[in-house]
Amino acid sequence: MANKPMTKTQLVAALADEMGSDKKTAGAALDAVTTVITKEVSSGGAVTLPGVGKIYCRERPERMVRNPATGEQIKKDADKVVKMTIAKALKDSVNG
Repeated sequence: MANKPMTKTQLVAALADEMGSDKKTAGAALDAVTTVITKEVSSGGAVTLPGVGKIYCRERPERMVRNPATGEQIKKDADKVVKMTIAKALKDSVNG
């Protein structure tokens, strides 16, 4: 099994080290990127992070689902779900 996921604090520290700046600047950059991605995807757009993947919103149609506790069929309304397609470069670096 893999290690625990990287926390935001660890990510900010790694970004600061990679950028050659302080943690405050790296934290602000990470927050800015997160805000831009959130705004774009929530408005129906998509964001491509080169070398990482594409984040987008997809609409799911109305459908019938089953309550696992009772087995009862329930109609679930249409909704939206956030998806991410991983870039081939990242897949290749993990597998290769």
